[in-house]
Amino acid sequence: MSELRKVIGEELAEIIKTARSGGPVTRIGVMASGSELGSEELINGALEASKRYRDVQVVMIGPGKRADSGLEWIETEDDEVAMAQGMEKAIREGVVEGAVALHYPFPLGVTTVGRVVTPARGKPMLLASTTGTSATSRIEAMIMNALYGIAVAKSIGIEDPALGILNVDGAQMVYRSLKELKEKGYPLRFGESVRKDGGAVLRGNDILCGAVDVCVTDTLTGNVLMKFFSAYSTGGTYESLGWGYGPSVGKDWDHVVSIISRASGAPVIANAIRFTADAVRGNVSSKVVDEVKKAERAGLGEVLSASEPLVKPAGEEITPPPAEPTDEELHGVDVLSIEDAVRELWKKGIYAESAMGCTGPVVKVSSARLAEATKVLKENKFL
Repeated sequence: MSELRKVIGEELAEIIKTARSGGPVTRIGVMASGSELGSEELINGALEASKRYRDVQVVMIGPGKRADSGLEWIETEDDEVAMAQGMEKAIREGVVEGAVALHYPFPLGVTTVGRVVTPARGKPMLLASTTGTSATSRIEAMIMNALYGIAVAKSIGIEDPALGILNVDGAQMVYRSLKELKEKGYPLRFGESVRKDGGAVLRGNDILCGAVDVCVTDTLTGNVLMKFFSAYSTGGTYESLGWGYGPSVGKDWDHVVSIISRASGAPVIANAIRFTADAVRGNVSSKVVDEVKKAERAGLGEVLSASEPLVKPAGEEITPPPAEPTDEELHGVDVLSIEDAVRELWKKGIYAESAMGCTGPVVKVSSARLAEATKVLKENKFL
């Protein structure tokens, strides 16, 4: 009888909480140990989220249960593996619907999409991606990051996100690949740089002011940017801004596990809990499936197959044609293939030089050969 009363009491408490929140309550687990700032910081972040968001139930997962915190707790040993296993079990059994972790060994093909506050205008921006890896190939990974970033944006209510590609190695190839998908029917909206020459390839100015909703980059760069945007105002040891490194996404992945740093402070932890709950409610895993299917219908497989830089065959020697003044510049060739582009022009008898402009690499040619050079580079997929 006492057990029945307990069950009835728990059900009534859940009904009351749902009524107070104005809707269903999303249960989010939070790892309770491992922070460089101490476990108290994790608890403070969880308490802040509980106070701020009535539609979220925080469940701590780990050692050191604090009865006075008022938080629900799943106790485990003080060990990363034990906490990860406890978190996985809680998700698998439906005890929680998503989780926030300081560390998680994602399989290959799974990455996270973070969210930052851009300092110039205070605008939120998603960084795709920040931990894990979408693919072993850099270009393929960034293309998939774009799809995953769009899926996360839609899961948190941004129905038509503007997307840009950070001007890192491979950016031009990624842009051309995404542009091809768009031309073949994938619904994608490119954002615009705030600089005078515009375009969807972003410079530092653009990410400082949040020129787009989703900024696509490689994971290592995204990770550095997350730390910079989160901790630039505190000296670096305490991440006080943003929503953390974001929910995990992948083609065949259905767990919503978000990542925070060991240096994440209570404000970021609370925001990460909110971000995770929103991604869960927005069915982020289903959104990923939808975006990938739409991209596949637009020829994603072919685009990925053709996405690697063209490489000069081993042993091929190419003698440049006689030098001539190079008074014109061709923009849009990726830095990873700039020398191959120059050699391709040499093979056609067009003198060219590689150079680095303020917006990235350029191929310099004579104005008299500009149209011909453009045609050659387009035919060989350099432009």
